[in-house]
Amino acid sequence: MAATFSPTITVMIRAAERAAKSLLRDFGEVEQLQVSMKGPGDFVSAADRRAEKHIHAELLKARPDYGFLMEESGAHPGKDPDYRWIVDPLDGTTNFLHGIPHWAISIGLEHKGEIIAGVIYDPVKDELFHAEKNGGAFMRRRRLRVSGRADLMLATIATGAPRRADFSRDVFMREYRAVQEVSPGLRRFGAAALDMAYVAAGRYEGFWERELKAWDIAAGIIIVKEAGGFVCDLDNEKGNPVETGNVLAANNKLFADLRKVLKAA
Repeated sequence: MAATFSPTITVMIRAAERAAKSLLRDFGEVEQLQVSMKGPGDFVSAADRRAEKHIHAELLKARPDYGFLMEESGAHPGKDPDYRWIVDPLDGTTNFLHGIPHWAISIGLEHKGEIIAGVIYDPVKDELFHAEKNGGAFMRRRRLRVSGRADLMLATIATGAPRRADFSRDVFMREYRAVQEVSPGLRRFGAAALDMAYVAAGRYEGFWERELKAWDIAAGIIIVKEAGGFVCDLDNEKGNPVETGNVLAANNKLFADLRKVLKAA
């Protein structure tokens, strides 16, 4: 089934691709900076901000009344209170910083508190994942479906470790050990947006992480759902992961089992 890009998805893809050109140029410079005493930290922060400006300009031009929530510059209410872009110009900053080619641009569109469209673009691999509510999930024009695996022992599960509070780290370690007992195929690649895109593409059976930001997961939520998977808050079935930052995404066959393991940890 081929995708026909809607006007909204077309705008989002255009914004992501414009930012990608800037980031790819900067990524080519990171390797040269690794050998310096100072390292590439300041350079990458500037690259992040430049990419966000490109995305903001493109989206603002196309939808001037929509609001924004962006990683670098924060919240900007729009004239239309019902719509908001949620933007991460560089998800996987640490990977980018170290010259590791696993990072992405993530753009979600929220309508009255619900994510209705998302684009996740990995420029290095030129893989572009996108979805719109009731329109299916795609990589470019190829339809995406979550994996059909139904055995946790045969599953690949992705995660990420919280960096801050001791409490969160303790919870994560209990969860990690619990999942490891039932599914030896754990992965931590350091880019939550791509983790969720990979669930949608059937590369992972599931993904969970705590203390994320809205821009880390907004696009991934709709892409996983439109690919036939399930997404929820880790602690509260009725909670919104965009607001709580705690997310579980999995294929339809293993979602309940994985959630049970995590809740019992």
